[in-house]
Amino acid sequence: MTKSSILGYPRIGANREWKKALEAYWAGKLEEEAFTAELKRIRLEHLSKLQASGLDWIPVNDFSLYDHILDTATMFGIVPERFAYNGGPVSLQTYYGIARGTTDATAGEMTKWFNTNYHYIVPELTNVTVQLTENKPLAAYEEAKQELGINGKPVIVGPLTLVKLAKGYHKSDLSQWINKLVPVYVEVLQQLQAAGVEWVQIDEPVLVTKLNEDELASLQYIYETFAKQVPNINILLQTYFESVEQYEQVIALPVQGIGLDFAQGSEGNLASLQRFGFPSDKVLGAGIIDGRNIWGASLTEKVALLDKIVTFTSNEKLVVQSSCSLLHVPVTVQAETNLDEELKNALAFADEKVNEIVTLTKIVNNANRAAFATTLQENELRYQSFQTSANRRKEEVRAAITKIVSEPIVRNTPFVKRYEQQQAHLQLPLFPTTTIGSFPQTAEVRKARLQWRKQEWSNEQYEQFIHAEIDKWIALQEEIGLDVLVHGEFERTDMVEFFGEKLAGFAFTKNGWVQSYGSRCVKPPVIYADVAFEEAMTVAETKYAQSLTSKPVKGMLTGPITIMNWSFVRDDLPREQIAYQLAYALRQEVEALEQAGIAIIQVDEPAVREGLPLKEEEQATYLDWSVKAFRLTTGSVQPSTQIHTHMCYCEFHDMIDVIDKMDADVISIETSRSHGELIHSFEVDTYSKGIGLGVYDIHSPRVPQTEEMSQMIDRALRVLDPKIFWINPDCGLKTRGQAETIAALKNMVEATEVARARYTSSLV
Repeated sequence: MTKSSILGYPRIGANREWKKALEAYWAGKLEEEAFTAELKRIRLEHLSKLQASGLDWIPVNDFSLYDHILDTATMFGIVPERFAYNGGPVSLQTYYGIARGTTDATAGEMTKWFNTNYHYIVPELTNVTVQLTENKPLAAYEEAKQELGINGKPVIVGPLTLVKLAKGYHKSDLSQWINKLVPVYVEVLQQLQAAGVEWVQIDEPVLVTKLNEDELASLQYIYETFAKQVPNINILLQTYFESVEQYEQVIALPVQGIGLDFAQGSEGNLASLQRFGFPSDKVLGAGIIDGRNIWGASLTEKVALLDKIVTFTSNEKLVVQSSCSLLHVPVTVQAETNLDEELKNALAFADEKVNEIVTLTKIVNNANRAAFATTLQENELRYQSFQTSANRRKEEVRAAITKIVSEPIVRNTPFVKRYEQQQAHLQLPLFPTTTIGSFPQTAEVRKARLQWRKQEWSNEQYEQFIHAEIDKWIALQEEIGLDVLVHGEFERTDMVEFFGEKLAGFAFTKNGWVQSYGSRCVKPPVIYADVAFEEAMTVAETKYAQSLTSKPVKGMLTGPITIMNWSFVRDDLPREQIAYQLAYALRQEVEALEQAGIAIIQVDEPAVREGLPLKEEEQATYLDWSVKAFRLTTGSVQPSTQIHTHMCYCEFHDMIDVIDKMDADVISIETSRSHGELIHSFEVDTYSKGIGLGVYDIHSPRVPQTEEMSQMIDRALRVLDPKIFWINPDCGLKTRGQAETIAALKNMVEATEVARARYTSSLV
């Protein structure tokens, strides 16, 4: 019979209990014993829910203390040498030190998990000794079995993916690192085999990218070794996020099952099945329920897809599952009591997706399809009602965009002349200092917003409070000595949600939280209809802040690609069209800021690269329309208006041409955790527009010293033109405390003054 499964379940809890436990432990409000007990309670609650759902294969070891890649790395003793690790199980203090930094050691680099909105901690392989410190999959399996009687499916990141995502080694040494890791993986699998584990899910998402000959050889070596040394355990080699690139080689591997993505990767994987078939001796994990978006499935369409897939295998060799871990979606729709009923009926979060999988498995296993006619009919009625709703279309928006994008979208004045005009107007010093936009969102700020949302405060009371915060932080910025100021974004819950609330076409969940990194959870907006500008969104606060100071205050917007990539997006329109709708709406806001006298406008695009398709042949097209969307947003301003943008986690050498085409006057890049790597890319590639490299890491509570930032500045100025170099933190300061923010910014300004004294004479 066909089985049902998922690849992973959200860690955070229906009410973010996981987040609250982590932050209480970090704050010293929860002792380690109580902390681990609370995490166990949350973990078992999740497993109990999956058990009650009727799911056949329940994943274990998908739960994490922070990040599953960090879990895997520390399990194998991969700890950066600056943490003075001496072997054995990695303590919680060291584990969280790698994740968040300590007083004496910087945190591990953080970057995006493929093209999702989740971040992982990058393993560092420099000067580490690979060893099995503890068998985490075994502990998770035994806990589930002893506590709940669940014969779970342990999940572990595969060795090829782990090494490919790591840093600190030369790429030509990949096979050497695989050779070091395979024995400890074998040790893990042998212990699982001895414990009676039937199936292990080994995640190798790198298989949806193109591998070279050495990588393919390493892949073959890994799974041949596993087959020889652990012959009595079944391995489900799991891929996701796209179709498998080198399908023939993958299906020939000596494993007992292969998981394929039939959501994002449906077209490619179906084509491979049709061309090459599927081995009759292997289980096919069919990921037909989208694990990355929140839309409910048409069960009728999914049954038809399963009927097509099963022609290449058999019911006995089929597993109906999610396309990827459900980590990327909220926990349950049940709490969403404020949504329009038509929209709510169209949604499926993690729990609802599990139910879809279980229902589809029952249908596949029942020879009498007529028994499910009512279920299918009711589902299709809800599905089609939403798909055809007239509320989702704005013809005037579509017509306006069609007209605009048919013409070239460019700023008519070249950068060099624009920058001269801007400098004449702004009169900024050498190495202008600024921040990325947000200042600390204190408990007082959050409380005030909540009181206003609950209508316990009037609009006037809330506006007075926001003005008081702006007053305070404009004064603090002037006292610190910053050159370009910001209003602080105290009225904004989130850089995407804020704009979505003010644009047509968005809906907002009450409890639709997902993990972004560590304990940082976000509640992505839902783009369910055509997007349209309704009224000015940021002008009032920015104009008020500018009235308090003679220094320029930046207008702060989130860019169209970032809003799209950080939202749950409708799936009935091409993403390109959604990006243009967002850009057209934001263009009207940019024009409103300029008309209000704001001379610097920052349009942040931290998420451009993370939306890059995993398939190389699709990347150029995506980048072309991403650039076009940014220019649609910013291209109508006067030459004297300075356009800034901000980007995160950017492989600059891969993106330099794209960034240049965006034609922003100044770009700031989040780089403090990988500063050296980025500087190296400037030694290879040149960049001629204004640029600011983040000189300290805002994700860590540590306050870097002046000398530390001076070293970063000096290294950057070896390869960048001092006349267009800006100095800033690497990201917004929303999550930091006031005292540490002020201390760090004072050190940054002090480091800037040192640099000015050193370079001013040489530029005269």
